[in-house]
Amino acid sequence: MSITNSPRLGVLTEERGEVDTEPAADVLPVRVPTRVPHPESTKNGRLIWSYIIPIVGFHLLLPLAFVPWLFSWTGLALIPIGNFIFCSMGIGAGYHRLLTHRGYTCPKWVEHTLAILGVCTLQDTPARWVAVHRLHHQHSDQQPDPHTPRVTWFWSHIGWLFIENRQLVGINMYERYARDILQDPFYLRLERNVLWGWIFAAHALAFYLVGMAIGWIYTGTYLGGVQFGLSILLWGVVIRTLYTWHTTWAINSITHMWGYRNYATREDSRNNVLCALATNGEGWHNNHHAQPRAAAHGHRWYEIDLTYVAIQALECVGLAKNVVRPKPLADFNEEEASERQSGTSARDAA
Repeated sequence: MSITNSPRLGVLTEERGEVDTEPAADVLPVRVPTRVPHPESTKNGRLIWSYIIPIVGFHLLLPLAFVPWLFSWTGLALIPIGNFIFCSMGIGAGYHRLLTHRGYTCPKWVEHTLAILGVCTLQDTPARWVAVHRLHHQHSDQQPDPHTPRVTWFWSHIGWLFIENRQLVGINMYERYARDILQDPFYLRLERNVLWGWIFAAHALAFYLVGMAIGWIYTGTYLGGVQFGLSILLWGVVIRTLYTWHTTWAINSITHMWGYRNYATREDSRNNVLCALATNGEGWHNNHHAQPRAAAHGHRWYEIDLTYVAIQALECVGLAKNVVRPKPLADFNEEEASERQSGTSARDAA
């Protein structure tokens, strides 16, 4: 096995080949995956209480959604709005397509803004998120993959967050998979003193205070302000965070189990319509694994990708440049077949 900087991924990747030479059909047949053991680096791993406590705590707040006093249509509307702003733009356009795969470039202030939005989803720091995701691409659906559903569905969806993985701990992990990220002092600061957690808490407080002010003005009473503030906090932060957690985790689990394939990649990635709609485009996961650097994850006309639409909007106003676009399916598979037959594929280089 050799490790190199792949021109297509733009990140460290294992040179074992990601795409088969099998010609593309309208929908490629799927393979039945074989089970793999838990990552070797998780054996005898301790429980990670710093993840377990907030995840369990947020879920224990879920019954409050059924309390009529805390319901508001405004709060309910904040779930899709917040999902797009914080998860699609922060995680999808920021952590994932920009920082992890370098699918486009933008001014630093835009990049940092997207990163802060991502922090407000409580999905870890940018550097750690990038490192884990690059490791996933390097070993997709093999034993070292930190969250393959070939272990179990539960493991890939949430279980992997609860058990210490020694491969994801320490400076060596950051040095190998996120060195480029931590060269920016902005991201280095986010790693220190749990600053990213304080940012999440500050944004939650802002939701409450703004909601309280609006409620107080609208009802003319302090209690009315408290009620509306708590409603906005519950629906705009707690429920929205739970929604973005599970839809993001579904990319790790569901889109490696169920769906269709445009590309014969050498892992189990699928395009899942429901996951794509829930995440504004991240669910076209087979497309992403075939062409990881492409900023667009929807590769067919009907594969709606609102996150990419937002990147295109940034490009139109000059805030995104060097946007990597996917190659047409037929051209991509033809080129892959030609490269592998001639032995020139960068991914197959020794």
